[in-house]
Amino acid sequence: MIGARTLALLVCGALAALAATAQAQRPSTWRCKRLLAEDGRSWREDVVVVTMLSDVIAIEPASRRDAVDRDFGDAWVIPGLIDLHTHLLLKPYDQMAWDDQVLRETSELRTLRARVHGIDTLQAGFVAVRDLGTEGAGFADVALQRAIAEGLATGPRIWTSTRAIVRRGWYGPSPDDPAVPKGAQTVEGEAEIRDAVRAQAAGGAQWIKVYADYRKQKGGVAEPTFALAELAALVDEATKAGLPVAAHATTDEGIRRAVLAGARTIEHGGGASAATLRAMRERSVVLVPCLAANEAIVLQAGRKGPIVERLNAAKAGFQRALAAGVTIGCGSDAGVFRHGDNARELELMVAYGMTPAQALASATTVAAAVLGAKDLGVVRQGARCGLVVLAADPLADIGALRQVRAVVREGDELWLRRDGR
Repeated sequence: MIGARTLALLVCGALAALAATAQAQRPSTWRCKRLLAEDGRSWREDVVVVTMLSDVIAIEPASRRDAVDRDFGDAWVIPGLIDLHTHLLLKPYDQMAWDDQVLRETSELRTLRARVHGIDTLQAGFVAVRDLGTEGAGFADVALQRAIAEGLATGPRIWTSTRAIVRRGWYGPSPDDPAVPKGAQTVEGEAEIRDAVRAQAAGGAQWIKVYADYRKQKGGVAEPTFALAELAALVDEATKAGLPVAAHATTDEGIRRAVLAGARTIEHGGGASAATLRAMRERSVVLVPCLAANEAIVLQAGRKGPIVERLNAAKAGFQRALAAGVTIGCGSDAGVFRHGDNARELELMVAYGMTPAQALASATTVAAAVLGAKDLGVVRQGARCGLVVLAADPLADIGALRQVRAVVREGDELWLRRDGR
């Protein structure tokens, strides 16, 4: 039998749990002096965003509320940002060379470090990322995704791609030595391509990343890796699994083949010709230019030698795509450089010809559409709660994205930076 004292403790515990649940299910209210409107080009003035758990349930005039849970004061509030190309399992190359990370560091250590990278990314206002390759760390991105979902770690929502796929003999470390661990899953021929897609899908990949071109050795010139029929087989197998394909491609022929095969996004893409850009636009293929990574590699090389041309080619390719009307999404390739500096991609987009509103859209509505996440990229009733509070107007100066005061992800306020830094 249960004693009176034990029964009383059980009752008290149950009542406390009920009280905590009731508190957790009470709507939260966030007053915004300026909230980015759904058109992405104007501000809604003096409104209150009402959230329940992870969802926005209403946006009301502030005049209807006598009190709110949080008044952000004289600030500009935008939807949570999205980065379509990150590598959370990498740290910047100026801290450790890519080869050394793949060969000398354990997946366990890299996964623990990725938790910190996730916090840095979220603190910068990026509430979701598409992580395009663990670079030798297997399915660690899936483990990190689950840890965040279960509350074991703090970070952005992650769309995973696991190992990535590349033709055998074309990717390091030591491409020609099969005994050396590689930064991606190597394959040869359609049968192995299909097997790799199925294995990655079974392991938790939400995207399949393929290297449609690459260089065979350091300092070499990039060349197409797979025949069009092989890329089509990869896309076909991914489609059977319900997964879209992202293709790393920098040469016109590599990009052209990936587009014709059915890739959803082209990563980097600086070498696309006018005809290929036209095909991208007609097929609604999105360019993810990774401008910040190109800049970082040039800076890390001391702006010397032929590598400087990589920066020039990326800039020119971006400008051609913009002029051609190709849809462009924000993807920084963070991991090549410091996680948390993701906004550098948007700064470069503006420097190379976009308006601040276009750049913001690339990291909100455009990126959300790429992910098929209608609940992200905008603050409206029915959307998932993601708010970034800024100290200045990003439509006037995209550099305001560096002045994050607070981040609200799925109803939880994570940081409040009163100094605006």
